[in-house]
Amino acid sequence: MTTIKNIVLVHGAFADGSGWKGIYKILTQKGYEVTVVHNPLTSLEDGVEAVKTALDKQEGEVVLVGHSYGGVLITEAGNHPSVSSLVYVAAFQPGDGETALQWIQTAPPAAENGILPVDNKGIIYYAKDKYHSGVCADLKKEDADFMYASQGAFYAKGFVTPIKNAAWKTKPTYGAIATEDKSIVPEIQEAMYERSNTKVTHIKGSHAIYISQPEAVADIIISASIKA
Repeated sequence: MTTIKNIVLVHGAFADGSGWKGIYKILTQKGYEVTVVHNPLTSLEDGVEAVKTALDKQEGEVVLVGHSYGGVLITEAGNHPSVSSLVYVAAFQPGDGETALQWIQTAPPAAENGILPVDNKGIIYYAKDKYHSGVCADLKKEDADFMYASQGAFYAKGFVTPIKNAAWKTKPTYGAIATEDKSIVPEIQEAMYERSNTKVTHIKGSHAIYISQPEAVADIIISASIKA
């Protein structure tokens, strides 16, 4: 067996790259080279380009990891020749011609979900009074407040742009289902990952399991890095 040493992490909407710090520390202490992508959140095309730019810098094969909307980006960018495997962390996993919006509409939203309608600039915001309960209920309130304050503006067109060629069709794929997710409810995650034959691990936690359960998520990434 060989181990892929390069890990590229992609955050989703209503967040920024700082949420990966716990997983970054775990993986780097184990000898992995970790890159955290700055997801511009302006469009699917811009996001995919940002991921590809990070992939171009890697020396050798890569495990590509996406959380939430970041899963849309890795689905397209994962066709990069350096990508050996994919990891979806409570993430969207659309197929060819599909959008994240299509999938979020396949189940009723949780009462805690605070995604607001698109504003006149084409931006989607998350209601501040629901952010803690809807995104990261298993974090301290002060940490939720920091996440809310540091998030980027998420432009809705990224949510409605269809995937052209889903990388999960041809590459080993792993998934973490957040069992208490109020943003992408678990039944949506289950349906996506079952269709794609993703190797699934259930983790008790909120949508932000990559922050609240870094060891469990890191274990999945490590599993994805081992080639038989």
